[in-house]
Amino acid sequence: MKILITNDDGYKARGLEALVEIMRPFGDITIVAPKYHQSGMSMAISLGFKRIAVKQYAPDSWYLDGTPASCVKFGIDNILLGDRRPDVVVCGINHGSNAATASLYSGTLGAAQEAAVNGIVGIGVSLDDFSPEGDFSAIKALFPGIFQKIMTDHPHRWGVYYNINFPKASLEEIKGIKVAGLGSIHWEEEYQPFDPEIYRKRGIYLQDMGIFNMEEPEEGEELYMMTGYPVENSGNDDLCDHRLIKEGYVAIVTHNILNQDQEESERLKSLQIEDLHKL
Repeated sequence: MKILITNDDGYKARGLEALVEIMRPFGDITIVAPKYHQSGMSMAISLGFKRIAVKQYAPDSWYLDGTPASCVKFGIDNILLGDRRPDVVVCGINHGSNAATASLYSGTLGAAQEAAVNGIVGIGVSLDDFSPEGDFSAIKALFPGIFQKIMTDHPHRWGVYYNINFPKASLEEIKGIKVAGLGSIHWEEEYQPFDPEIYRKRGIYLQDMGIFNMEEPEEGEELYMMTGYPVENSGNDDLCDHRLIKEGYVAIVTHNILNQDQEESERLKSLQIEDLHKL
């Protein structure tokens, strides 16, 4: 099996190292990971004829100064050509949960979506712990079995990808594995005055995000940063991924990039919207 691995925390992250260790027995591994921290980039790609630095830093391992989705593109288009095309793209292990609506913003899941666009199985793996020194032992114990189940008789339908979130818990504390629904949350008080100490408390430094020189703001400008806290929306049930994770379960959500709302399409047809051109 040919495996492409990436993440959104950067090529030096311990989560990436742990994922490579987990996946090594399953086949030939190639790493293409971001040079710097790329959380919240979703499926963004590096456009606009921007210069993109790439470096091979170890055997079968590259970093790219771009988004996680760009890493997948580069791996498929420039490294794993012909019969080396990957069978699966595994993304992570992300430092922090990507459950519920957070999956819409996640660079980890953006990379999995890029795999799905290219007809390749995409799997995102996250740990509900922002600490750079997070404990990945439960993932090392359980993810191999989860991966094997996903890949067994895989239907290879275009557009399918997977979001797997592990709780911050030891193997003994984990209550089980659940195929979950996607939870609904939103964030409040998202933008706060800029304070690098908030990043440092999570073990992240500005240099990790490729910021080495802070320019002084122009006259009249104020500096803010995105932070905030999640709040549940109505309509969640007990099998939503973010609730299950809090209860100590591993939550698996199956996604598809074909996100058309068929029910709403039928409603518009019932309103005869397609007949407007005849008026």
